[in-house]
Amino acid sequence: MSVTPYSHSKDSKKQQVAQMFDAISGKYDFLNRSLSFGIDVYWRKKMVRELKKIKPQSILDIATGTGDVAITMQQLHPEKIIGVDISDGMLEIGREKIQKKNLQHIIQLQNGDSENLTFATNSFDAITVAFGVRNFENLSKGLSEMHRVLKPGGKVVILEFSKPKIFPVKQLYNFYFKYFCPWFGKIISKDTSAYQYLFDSVNAFPEGKEFTDIAENNGFTKMNCERVTFGIVSLYTAIK
Repeated sequence: MSVTPYSHSKDSKKQQVAQMFDAISGKYDFLNRSLSFGIDVYWRKKMVRELKKIKPQSILDIATGTGDVAITMQQLHPEKIIGVDISDGMLEIGREKIQKKNLQHIIQLQNGDSENLTFATNSFDAITVAFGVRNFENLSKGLSEMHRVLKPGGKVVILEFSKPKIFPVKQLYNFYFKYFCPWFGKIISKDTSAYQYLFDSVNAFPEGKEFTDIAENNGFTKMNCERVTFGIVSLYTAIK
C-alpha cells in the first residue's frame, strides 16, 4: 500500500503531496536548512559535480520545490533550466528566489506532473531530482517519463534519502527522523503530518539495488548508487 501524507484523506497520493507542500511552503526552506544542519547544500553541490563532464545545455529539474537544485545547477552555465513541481505554493517561493538572483532568463519554473511530462521526447541533456522520487504516485511511470524526455546519452542524477546501516548512525538516524523531525516540523510548519510522512516515505522507499533495478527496467543504463553522509542519502546516476 502506498504511503501518503494524510492517511484519513481519500485524495490520491499526488493530490495529498501537492496539498502538503502547499501547506508547508512558507517554512520549507527554513526547515530544510535546519533539519539537515545545512548539509543539503553539500548534497546539491555533489549533484552539480556529477554533471560537469557532460556540460549539459538543457536541464530538467523534477520535483523542483522552491528551486534550490535548479538555482545550484546554473553553476554549469546551461542555456536553460526548467523546474517542474505539483505544488504552486513551492513554485511561487522558487520564482521569487530566482527573480532576486536575476536568473529568470535561465531558469523557468512551472507546475507539472512528473508522471505525465508535457515535454517532447529527447528534450533534455540532463535531469535532476532531489528528494522527489519517493513522492511519485507511480515510481515506474515517473522513471519512464524521465527516460522518455532525456536525450540519448543524457544523464540523470537523483538524490534521495536512504537508511543508514552502521552503528550508531542507524540508531541515531531512526530516532531523529521518527521523533525529532515530526515534532520540530509540526511546531514550525503547523502541519501535523508532513514530517511524519517524511519518515514513513523514506522507510517505504525501495532504495539501493531495488531502486536501480526499477530504473533499469525503465530503460536506464550504467546505474550507479553512491551512499553519502554515512548512508543518510543515496546519489543515483544513470545514462539513457
